[in-house]
Amino acid sequence: MNLQQLDRLFTEVSARHHVTTFVVMGSLTVLALINERNIPDAMTVSAEVDAYPESDPGRAFEIAGDFGLGSAFEQENGYYFDAVSPALPTLPRDWEGRLIPVSLPGGTIAKFIEPHDAAIAKYSRGAPKDMQWVRAGIDAAILSVPTLAYRFRETVFADDAERERVRESIAREMARAGFGSV
Repeated sequence: MNLQQLDRLFTEVSARHHVTTFVVMGSLTVLALINERNIPDAMTVSAEVDAYPESDPGRAFEIAGDFGLGSAFEQENGYYFDAVSPALPTLPRDWEGRLIPVSLPGGTIAKFIEPHDAAIAKYSRGAPKDMQWVRAGIDAAILSVPTLAYRFRETVFADDAERERVRESIAREMARAGFGSV
């Protein structure tokens, strides 16, 4: 996935649903940095654009009906709009204040979750593909292990098991990078 593909999707969504500003979560949050950094392919391989309209998050599911998995758009382009809710992922406090806005050529605005915040959500999910994304980000110096540890301390988790799972994952990365404990 790249910004041109994201622009095409959001331009078409905007034309049909009259939405101009989207919040992007998940793996593709690194696209906010594409003009500043080399992004490893492992961080942009997602075919799903996890997003919602900033002004009306509930409309994300309506949009996914037209541009989601199995839609004509997905069949033609190989990627799709995947509806998410701002309440869905486990995110550090004040994540909304760290959104990275990018004006796209088609006239829409994508506000990307800051990649460290996205990494905390990925740690909380714990899926192998999420762990690969985080590891690729750390190895490419896109994600800083000390920043991840700080964001961990700023996160309210669903339960103690989720908190412990994330703490253990970050502790492994801290040890791998030669830092102290979380």
